[in-house]
Amino acid sequence: MGYGKSGREYLIGFILVLLLIVATSSGCSGTKSLEAASIDTTFNRYEEYPVQIKPAVESYSVEPDLGNITNKDMFKLSPAAKNLLIENGFVVVPNKYEKEFFSLYEKNRYKPVPLFVTTDSVLHNYHLFFDHLLRVVETEKLAMELKELNKAMLYQAQKQYKDLQGTVWENAARRNIGFFAVACKLMDPDASTPPMVKNEVEKELTLIQNHQGIVVSPLMNMGGNDDPAGAFQEDYSQYVPRGHYDKTDLLKAYFKSMMWCGRLNFRLKNEDETKSALLITLALDKGDNRRMWDNIYATTNFFVGKSDDISYSQFRETIDKTYGINADLQTVVTSPDKWNAFLEAAGKLEPPSINSIPVNAGTSQDEREKEIKGFRFMGQRFTIDASVFQRLVYREVGENSRGDKRMLPRGMDIPAAMGSAEAYAILQSMGETDYRNYPENMDKMKTYINGVSEKTWTQNLYWNWLYALMPLIQEKPEGYPSFMRNSAWARKELNTYLGSWTELKHDTILYAKQVYAECGDGGEQVDDRGYVEPNPDVYARLASLVKMTRDGLQARELLNERDKESLERMEVLILSLKTIAEKELSNTPLTDEEYELIRSYGGQLEHFWIDALRDEGVGHRSAASDRPAALVGDVATSPNGQVLEEATGRVFDIYAVVPVDGKLRIAVGGVYSYYEFPWPLNDRLTDTRWHKMLESGQAPLLPEWTRTFIAE
Repeated sequence: MGYGKSGREYLIGFILVLLLIVATSSGCSGTKSLEAASIDTTFNRYEEYPVQIKPAVESYSVEPDLGNITNKDMFKLSPAAKNLLIENGFVVVPNKYEKEFFSLYEKNRYKPVPLFVTTDSVLHNYHLFFDHLLRVVETEKLAMELKELNKAMLYQAQKQYKDLQGTVWENAARRNIGFFAVACKLMDPDASTPPMVKNEVEKELTLIQNHQGIVVSPLMNMGGNDDPAGAFQEDYSQYVPRGHYDKTDLLKAYFKSMMWCGRLNFRLKNEDETKSALLITLALDKGDNRRMWDNIYATTNFFVGKSDDISYSQFRETIDKTYGINADLQTVVTSPDKWNAFLEAAGKLEPPSINSIPVNAGTSQDEREKEIKGFRFMGQRFTIDASVFQRLVYREVGENSRGDKRMLPRGMDIPAAMGSAEAYAILQSMGETDYRNYPENMDKMKTYINGVSEKTWTQNLYWNWLYALMPLIQEKPEGYPSFMRNSAWARKELNTYLGSWTELKHDTILYAKQVYAECGDGGEQVDDRGYVEPNPDVYARLASLVKMTRDGLQARELLNERDKESLERMEVLILSLKTIAEKELSNTPLTDEEYELIRSYGGQLEHFWIDALRDEGVGHRSAASDRPAALVGDVATSPNGQVLEEATGRVFDIYAVVPVDGKLRIAVGGVYSYYEFPWPLNDRLTDTRWHKMLESGQAPLLPEWTRTFIAE
C-alpha cells in the first residue's frame, strides 16, 4: 500500500493512538492506565436504557399543492421553502430573532400550531445543564482548591530551591518557583512574587495579558538553553477567557491559571526541564498537595477525561523504580549516578497522542516526539475528536494537487470518522479528501472507532456525549417517517450533530486538548397535536448520560439538591420522549397525556433554562435576549496564524410533515444554526463578541452543504 513520504510518520502516530486506546479500554499497564488507577470507578457508572422498536410507519409523499396536508393554511412559506417541504417532507427556515429554544416552542404553543419536538432542543437542554454544573463546581470547589494548591506548591518550590542552591538542580528549582508564582498571580493578582523570579514572572504575565501569540517563554527558558533552536514556545493567545469563563472575575482567573497549569510542558528532551518535573512530583507528595491535586484532576476527569501527557503518577512510579520506593529529594540529589537511569526510564513513557504546542512542520518525526513529550502539572485531556483532527491535518496528511497544506481540520471530519457516509461525501465535494493520505488516514480512524467498546465510550461525560450523538449519523431504515429517509434529512442530522458537538467543545474549552497543525393567551381551539422527532436511540443514550451525570457528581458530593432534582426531571422527560418516539415508529396511538407533554414542552424547556442559569443571576424568561443559545469556540490552531471557530447562532424553525392518526400535518420546532470559519489566532472569539457579530449581521455564511434543507 502506498503511503507517500509521510507513511512511516503516520503509522508511528497512529500506532500511538491505538496503544493509548488499548490502555484506556483494557486497563493494561502504561501511561494512561496508571492515571485510570487513581480514579474512583464508581464515579463513572453507566447504564444504557434499551430501545426495542420495529419501525412501521407507512411511506408517504407531499402533494405539489400541499393538498394532503390538513393544516397547510396555518403557514406562509416562501416558494423556495415550500419546494423543499414538498421535495423532502421538511424544511428549515432561518429565524433572525429567536435566541433560545424554549421561547420558540412557547411562542408556537400559543398560536397554537402542532409542535415538533426536536433532538436539537433536547441536546441543547443537556448542554445548558452540563455547562451549569461544571461552572458551579469550578466556582464553588475547584477555583479555591487550585488557589490553595498553587500557594502550597510555591511554598514547596521555595523550600526545594533553598536546599538546592549551589547544586546542578538550582536552576530547575528556580524555574518551578516562577511556574507556581505565575499560577498564583493568575488566580490572585495580589499574590507576592519571590524576588529571584520577579523578572521572568512579570514578562510571562505581560505576555498572557496581551494574548501575545506564539513566542518564546521567558520562564521555561530561564538559565539559558543548550539548543537555542529548541527554545520552548508558548501560544499566549490561548489565555483569552472564553466559553463560560468570561462571566465572572473568579472564572476568568481560574481559566488562566488552569490553562497555565495544563499547557506548560516540561520536555523530557531537556534535562533541566526534566529536573523541574521531578521536583514538582516530589513537591506534590508533601502535605495536602496530592489530595488537592487529586480533587481537581478526578473531578475534571469525570467531565472531560484523562490527561494526554505524562504527569504525577508516571513520574512518581519512575522515581520509585530508579531511586527506591518513596524516594525523597535528599535521596535523589545524593544519587547522581542514577540520573541517567531515570532519564532512560522516563524516555520510555508514552508520548502524547495530540500535539497542542507549536512545532515546526519541517521537524523530523523523532524530533517532533521529543518536542511534545513531557510532563505537565495538570495536563489537558485526550479526546477522541481531537485525535481524529490530529490524524487529518498537515503533516499527518500531505499536500493536495495544488500544493496546499491542510492546516486546519473541518468539523465534518468527526461524524465522517464516526462512520457517516453523508459526511464523507460532503468532505469530498469540498475537496477536503484530496490531500495525500487523507482517505487512508480516515479509513484507519473509522476502523478504530468502529471497534471502540461501550465501556470506553462511557468512561466520562465528554466521550459519553459523543456516544449519545452517534445514532444521528445512522441511516434511517424503512418504517421511519418519509421526511427522515432522504439525503436532505441526513444533512439536517449532521447539522444537529455538529451543533451539539460545538456546544460540547465550547463547554470544555479549558480542559480538552486543542490540535495544532504543524507548520401569552390561548387562541381558538384547533387540533394542535404535535410530534416528537423519532430518534429513540439518541434519547436512550442521552437519558443514560443524564443519569451518569447525576450519579457521578452525587457520589463525589458535588451536586446540590436542586440540581439533583432538575437532572431527575430531565431524565424523566427524555425517557418520556423516547417512549413517544417508539410509539410513533410502531404506529401505537399516543395518550392524551403524551400529547399534552408535547404541547407543554416549551414550558419545560423554560424551567430547565432558568435553573441552569440561576447561578448567573437569571430568574425570568425576559433574560433570554441577554443569554442567547448562540455560542462560539475555537477547536484547532494553525501555525499560519489562524484558528478554526465552531459556532451556533439563532434558533431556526423547522417545518416537518408528520403523520398523526393516518393524516399528514405540518409540525413546527427549533433546530441549531451551525457555523464554521477560520479566524485570526490573536483574536480568539468569545461568546460576547460572537453575539455582537450576529446582531450586526457580520456572521459568516452558513455552510454550503446546508442548502439542501435550509431556505429563506
